[in-house]
Amino acid sequence: MQIGVPTEIKPQEFRVGMTPDAVREAVAHGHAVVVQAGAGVGSGFADADYLAAGARLADTAEEVFATAELIVKVKEPQAAERARLRAGQVLFTYLHLAPDPDQTRDLLASGVTAIAYETVTDARGGLPLLAPMSEVAGRLAPQVGAWALQKANGGRGVLLGGVPGVAPARVTVIGGGVVGTQAARVAAGMGAEVSVLDRSLPRLRALDEAFAGRFRTLYASAAATAAAVAEADLVIGAVLVPGAAAPRLVTRAQLSTMKPGAAVVDVAIDQGGCFETSRPTTHQNPIYLVDGIVHYCVANMPGAVARTSTQALGNATLPFVLALADHGWRAACLRDPHLRAGLNVHEGRLTNAPAAEALGLAAITPDQALAG
Repeated sequence: MQIGVPTEIKPQEFRVGMTPDAVREAVAHGHAVVVQAGAGVGSGFADADYLAAGARLADTAEEVFATAELIVKVKEPQAAERARLRAGQVLFTYLHLAPDPDQTRDLLASGVTAIAYETVTDARGGLPLLAPMSEVAGRLAPQVGAWALQKANGGRGVLLGGVPGVAPARVTVIGGGVVGTQAARVAAGMGAEVSVLDRSLPRLRALDEAFAGRFRTLYASAAATAAAVAEADLVIGAVLVPGAAAPRLVTRAQLSTMKPGAAVVDVAIDQGGCFETSRPTTHQNPIYLVDGIVHYCVANMPGAVARTSTQALGNATLPFVLALADHGWRAACLRDPHLRAGLNVHEGRLTNAPAAEALGLAAITPDQALAG
């Protein structure tokens, strides 16, 4: 199969869809890989690394999209990229369709078959292709939150870990999943006073046992959430509903109860965000203020640490890339129900129910798409 890896064009997105090691494995399986020149530079991979792995270099994205049967990317295709997609082609990348009607419309019109990293499942009910980037974003969230709290950035001028004789910052993490767990772990390691809210009592018990009381765990009732937000110097939104728009859990009125110069980091912004006042930002202009509260809402946070992120994502996606290339998308999805769960668009039809519900569109099931 012809596999194509274009350069990412989302602003300040430095990751790449396949590492040279992944290319080498695909070539060993008998596949041809075309990589756009310069695609790996932002992650520290030179064109020479891809050539040594057996890839062919293409000067332009147009050539990659024109020749490849399987397009492997990181972020959702931008408008220029969507215009290059065609019927019969397979797109394997993050999509996050629920908050993005323009992308959804274009993918449906293209006739492409699109499989989304974020809805591929595993035998434990997890999301194995979202997890590595959730780990990165979670660990990064306290770091960028600490930066947002600096006075020069509009923050309160509070040091996350405090110093002897001065209290540390209070950090509230909403959501105890992969992102929330990693965020709480790092924030507590930096010396902050951390509270994690979740609606799953088993999850709260597991966190309490795993971290031996290093941070507070709270049941995420409306009252507890409002109180934890009001007392926090930094709030990290880490809530995910697979494939669906993120729930808006913190209102503008609740933000007004926070201290002037407090900060929020909305890791859920890819799915629309969990703060009422959230809107996507970029690494170039990552923050803005609403009612004196610093908002960090970068929609591709892991892109800031592109080498680590590309390697982590590549480790997770490679088995699925090989399955799609070895067997074709239809046979691969028939063989693997977890890969089948990643099918979001096929030949002009939505195949992801939560995204369809969020967008007010009709959907068929992945099984129906395969039968068709």
